[in-house]
Amino acid sequence: MAQTSIEWTELTWNPVTGCTKISSGCKFCYAEVMTKRLKAMGVEKYKDGFKNVRIHEDALGIPYTWKKSKVVFVNSMSDLFHKAVPLEFIQKVFQVMKDNGQHVFQVLTKRADRLAEISHLLPWAHNIWMGVSVEDDRVLDRIDFLRQTGARVKFLSCEPLIGPLPNMNLAGIDWIIVGGESGQKPRPMNPEWVLDIQEQCQTAQIAFFFKQWGGKNKKKAGRELNGQTYDEMPEVELERFI
Repeated sequence: MAQTSIEWTELTWNPVTGCTKISSGCKFCYAEVMTKRLKAMGVEKYKDGFKNVRIHEDALGIPYTWKKSKVVFVNSMSDLFHKAVPLEFIQKVFQVMKDNGQHVFQVLTKRADRLAEISHLLPWAHNIWMGVSVEDDRVLDRIDFLRQTGARVKFLSCEPLIGPLPNMNLAGIDWIIVGGESGQKPRPMNPEWVLDIQEQCQTAQIAFFFKQWGGKNKKKAGRELNGQTYDEMPEVELERFI
């Protein structure tokens, strides 16, 4: 596990590393940049680079060692539903999450078609939050695929938001995260796009989390919207282990 600066979670857990790009939201991939850095530092887990998807059986035992309840982003450095990840390994990851009901596990994918295809083969549990990335209106079908899953909590990550998303069908969706792109050549995010999504969340009574404006200096740009921060999250009952 690793501590993280991602605002909507506490820890990251990466039983899979490496990925390949499939849509416009991948253009300036954070995981790709971080993998290059970790490889240069000699971290064994990332020795094969970003484009080589690797599974890490030794990482499966890590959640059993956490003493206090955590909110955990699963596979921040990859995509669990990449075609190179065997179904059997995905099932193992889900079983680990199910076994550790005192934690919230947040899983995010751009490969929503495979997610929907194998959803019925996965051991879903109350503490597994399933999300899809929706960066613009070209990938709205990912929301329909997400709705087909057995996840109790379903969420959208509209980051990097690179286009408007008006009139989304948000039936069955519990949470939306919105954020701008960061890096050296970030694509701009129109504030009207953000405000429209926030209004859609209010109308549908969905939790809204505004992560950042992004840009070359994301810290300076901040994360206030209309003069306030939005840190709403879904509520979920966890198993309390004493």
